[in-house]
Amino acid sequence: MTIEKTRLYNEAKDYIFITLGLLLYTVGWTVFLLPYEIVTGGVTGISAIIFYATNANNHGIPIMYSYFIINFFLLILALKILGWRFLMKTIYAILMLSLMLGVMQDIVTDENGKMITLLGDQNFMSLIIGCCMTGSALAIVFLHNGSTGGTDIVAAIVNKYRNMSLGTILILVDLLIIGSSFPIFIYARDYTVTDALYKIVFGLCTMVVENFMLDYVMNSRRESVQFLIFSKKYQEIANAIGTEMNHGVTLLDGHGWYSGQEMKVLCILARKRESVIMFRLIKSIDPNAFVSQSSVIGVYGEGFDEMKVKIKKKNEDSIRNEQPAQIGGNTTDIRQ
Repeated sequence: MTIEKTRLYNEAKDYIFITLGLLLYTVGWTVFLLPYEIVTGGVTGISAIIFYATNANNHGIPIMYSYFIINFFLLILALKILGWRFLMKTIYAILMLSLMLGVMQDIVTDENGKMITLLGDQNFMSLIIGCCMTGSALAIVFLHNGSTGGTDIVAAIVNKYRNMSLGTILILVDLLIIGSSFPIFIYARDYTVTDALYKIVFGLCTMVVENFMLDYVMNSRRESVQFLIFSKKYQEIANAIGTEMNHGVTLLDGHGWYSGQEMKVLCILARKRESVIMFRLIKSIDPNAFVSQSSVIGVYGEGFDEMKVKIKKKNEDSIRNEQPAQIGGNTTDIRQ
């Protein structure tokens, strides 16, 4: 497969998974959260607040319109920071999600304009199911270089330059959005203070569950492991890993303390999801191999995650100025 075909294949795969993630998000949001007047963060949360505020006679502003308008202005602000490739997928996601939200909201609304509650009075169970779906959906979209817009754009901007948890980035914005729903429930929905606080607590629960699922799914995909392989057939194993799995292999010198024998040790860093393939390959070559697998906090570099740290210009200039002096000093010492 040529480089161009590979690129097109990866792009098509991204759009397919982004669409599936958007569909999962739509079902979780409109079926399990919106009918119970549960507020979440993000632009969908703002759109829900607008819908609740205007839905006094079951004729509120559909969330698809407010969601699209708010995201339109956020995209203009993000145009200078995010690349066109990212924005194209974001624009696609915003258009698709706006359409899906509109269609699904019509499906779960009866002829009287009232939304159908699928789980009856099981508010908290509906919250758990809905947030597990929306959190997983957001992770799927992010893992395939997309975004659902809104505060996800803010999270993507920060994540572009910093190794920060996406869930952590969204928490502060979500707190502000959920808190702003309190006066809406009091004055627009005629709720008592107790009931309004009840809704706020539910909103905070959505934030915790959704962001937990977002981080859990993303980290499970990114989690890396380290293998240390002790085998007399280290050459065959190294060749197989390099050719069949396209992984780099580091060869270490080992010395058995008890046996006193010299031996070679293979060190490999891989994704956790590749562990089963790695074990099968090792066992097929040497069933008696001794293998150690350990989890690592993070792996950065070619083939893994990018080091998203920003070096201040002052520090960068200082490092450049110090390097020639150090080299010169070493040279002088050697000559003496």
